[in-house]
Amino acid sequence: MKPIRLIFLSFFVLALQPAFAEEGGLIPGETMNYIGYGAIVLTLITLIIAMLTVLKAFKIVTKILLGPEAAEAGKAARKEEKKAARANRLNKLLSLKPLSEENSILLEDDYDGIKELDNPTPAWFMYLFYVTIAFGIGYLLIYHVFGVGQLQYDEYRTEMAAAAKQKAAFLAKSADKVDENTVKLTTDAGVLTSGKSVFQERCAACHGNNGQGMVGPNLTDDYWLHGNKINDVFKTIKYGVQSKGMPTWESQLTPKQISEVANYVESLHGSNPANPKEPQGTKVADNVDASSTKEVKTKTAMVVK
Repeated sequence: MKPIRLIFLSFFVLALQPAFAEEGGLIPGETMNYIGYGAIVLTLITLIIAMLTVLKAFKIVTKILLGPEAAEAGKAARKEEKKAARANRLNKLLSLKPLSEENSILLEDDYDGIKELDNPTPAWFMYLFYVTIAFGIGYLLIYHVFGVGQLQYDEYRTEMAAAAKQKAAFLAKSADKVDENTVKLTTDAGVLTSGKSVFQERCAACHGNNGQGMVGPNLTDDYWLHGNKINDVFKTIKYGVQSKGMPTWESQLTPKQISEVANYVESLHGSNPANPKEPQGTKVADNVDASSTKEVKTKTAMVVK
């Protein structure tokens, strides 16, 4: 009786929903919608439970009327029917004959009483075989005859070229993230050439075309006002020295350009240009970061010039 009561209660709630959902009603319309949906779901679940209960009751009544033995016999018969149906479907899928018809496909050859059945190749296997043939022909035409698709090595070269572009783009972006703490000393000719270009445009007016010094100090000798390491030079260019007329270039040059100029300035050490300005600052015996780089940097400066 409980399932029937739940069904009637659900229908009763659904019938009253429009009245409660009217404007000015006790329950908001959205809430009533949720209640209605819940009632529908509850009704469906109750109906399913009721149907299963009725089915179970029919089985119990059938078992009582027929007796335990007849019920078990009927159950066994149904199992056999299901088993035979499964075997029949398998035979159709594999294109096999049922056991009762195997005598018609026995081959004449006999070896120690063992005979062979002349079963055909399953249809699904033949279809799959034909598909592989079509695929092979299509592959041959696309990749080897018309050249529409790329072969393995061509695809490898294409992917490597794309990776090289992505790497270059990444390095270009990462170069603009450098600062006075992460800048690195380099003797790369491309970096020094770019740094020289910026130096000639922005710095030569005060430091001379060759860094020999004019208004600003000489950048080629062993004397330094604000440190000789690449980090010091980067910081001086970036923030400037307002008290001595050195402007800040942070807003006018990118971090990459400042790094290139700093490396170019480091490469000028020991280049001995004509008409150098008198020394200023403190003498540093070994320029840059280590004395072992002095010879390399002097040679690089000569190449840039």
